Amino acid sequence: MTEILELLDVRKSYEGHVAVAGVTFSVPAGSIFGLLGPNGAGKTTTIRMILDILAPDSGSVRMFGRPRQEADLGRVGYLPEERGLYRKMTVLDQLLFLAEIRGIKRRQALAEIEPWLERADLGPWAKRRIEELSKGMQQKVQLIGTVLHRPELLILDEPFSGLDPLNQELFRELLTEYRDRGKTVVLSTHGMELAERMCDRICLISKGRAVLSGELAAVKAGYGGNAYRMTAEGDLDRLREIPGVEQVAITGRTARILLAPASHGADLLARAVPFLRVADFRSEEPTLEQIFLQAVRDEA
Repeated sequence: MTEILELLDVRKSYEGHVAVAGVTFSVPAGSIFGLLGPNGAGKTTTIRMILDILAPDSGSVRMFGRPRQEADLGRVGYLPEERGLYRKMTVLDQLLFLAEIRGIKRRQALAEIEPWLERADLGPWAKRRIEELSKGMQQKVQLIGTVLHRPELLILDEPFSGLDPLNQELFRELLTEYRDRGKTVVLSTHGMELAERMCDRICLISKGRAVLSGELAAVKAGYGGNAYRMTAEGDLDRLREIPGVEQVAITGRTARILLAPASHGADLLARAVPFLRVADFRSEEPTLEQIFLQAVRDEA
């Protein structure tokens, strides 16, 4: 598969603080790639080096199969974490302005804008000022403005921040459809659950270091076999005290449990039965959040 973006041992420091410490990954064309990690992990700095906003101290960035060139950035759409729209402009005028910056003529821009407005449920708001829109609606306007020139590579920095669940789902659908058209999406986020539903390939970053990367299915397979789901009555919090239990996430009567690699589910169940009335216990695929926490601990 053709790699549309590649980073090789990219590093960046600020006044002695290491922001990015040798990150390497590749992004196949026609995929959704998750650049994942908590706030402050180095994701935004990495994106800025990809886009030549910042120069890396060392390492290299390749785009479209060659060392990145200035002209390549015209084939990229970028939605930064810091949003910026002209509040007094109407939605339509704002999008026409963004299209004009990209060199798109008005007639062509209108032809591109109309279906996007309908798909994003913004058609009735086309003549309203930006300041009249909710934060989620404004973010949808910015996403549309980012894709009007049909970029081959779309880079989004925390696009789900501040969105309600309905708009998060709409964004997920829009980005998945964009990928299905043969485009490539790089998604930077700390939201593991949405990333898990969307991404084909991931790179998990912690404290500026890439602690885990690869195809999502392969990553999960590598961490499989030690995650369990238990539904029971009783004090589920006591599961945390059982030797070999690394993580417990409790929702109602259900606990999702991650064991240490050398531990076994049968031992967990035997130790839990004396204080819980267990209704269901089964092995399951670990979540991306569980994998990330374990990978960070392994790296420490």
